[in-house]
Amino acid sequence: MDTFQVIVLALIQGLTEFLPISSSAHLILPSQILGWEDQGLAFDVAVHIGSLAAVMLYFRKEVVALLTSWIASIFKGKHSEDSKLAWWIILATLPAVFLGFALKDMIETYLRGPGVIAITTVIFGLLLWWADRMSRCELSEYQTGWKKALLIGFAQALALIPGTSRSGATITAALMLGLNREAAARFSFLMSIPVILGAAILMGKDLVETGVDIDYGSLALGVGVSFVAAYACIHMFLKIISRMGMTPFVIYRLALGALLCAFIFI
Repeated sequence: MDTFQVIVLALIQGLTEFLPISSSAHLILPSQILGWEDQGLAFDVAVHIGSLAAVMLYFRKEVVALLTSWIASIFKGKHSEDSKLAWWIILATLPAVFLGFALKDMIETYLRGPGVIAITTVIFGLLLWWADRMSRCELSEYQTGWKKALLIGFAQALALIPGTSRSGATITAALMLGLNREAAARFSFLMSIPVILGAAILMGKDLVETGVDIDYGSLALGVGVSFVAAYACIHMFLKIISRMGMTPFVIYRLALGALLCAFIFI
């Protein structure tokens, strides 16, 4: 890839990783419109590292509190709100891990087509709209509980289907279960840390095994751009939903789904 492609794709990944608008839907647009080839495994690892660094830095206080409280709950038997939240996040991660391994081949074979992405972009956009309108918006992330956490985890597993959006599916489920908008977003962002870390490790392992040549300059640029984009995205998203809710993202998803359908089916 040339520098322009690196910047554009890293921006797309960084911005769409945490917004409920589907990164996979956006990443097929350059290939559909501009004829760009797939960016490759090494670049995927790089932009995921950038996104991971952004969410960990933004929530650094929460991450430290969750980690230290979780360790204390194991070795000292001390339980707190933070330790419970940490356990719920771990529990919510498990469905995606198990279903990801079990269904990986089927998803890659049958569900990665652009038509599937276009349809799921629209369907899960409408579900997000419905959840935002019907939610009681009462609970904080510290009131989630293990049952709700597990249900949100299964929603995250649905995001294995391209076009669904990991953040979109988890925020939709959290809203349906009564979390307020900011709490739903924060729980989704914190859930993303183990998921992105695991994905980066697995992709890194595959990359080492392939033994391909690596353009470290392009990768460093990809890490930097995706980090800045993801950090700004998290900050602005939390500001927007407190004032406007999910409606702007629902409208965007419907427009994006229509655009994808136009390129694919017409």
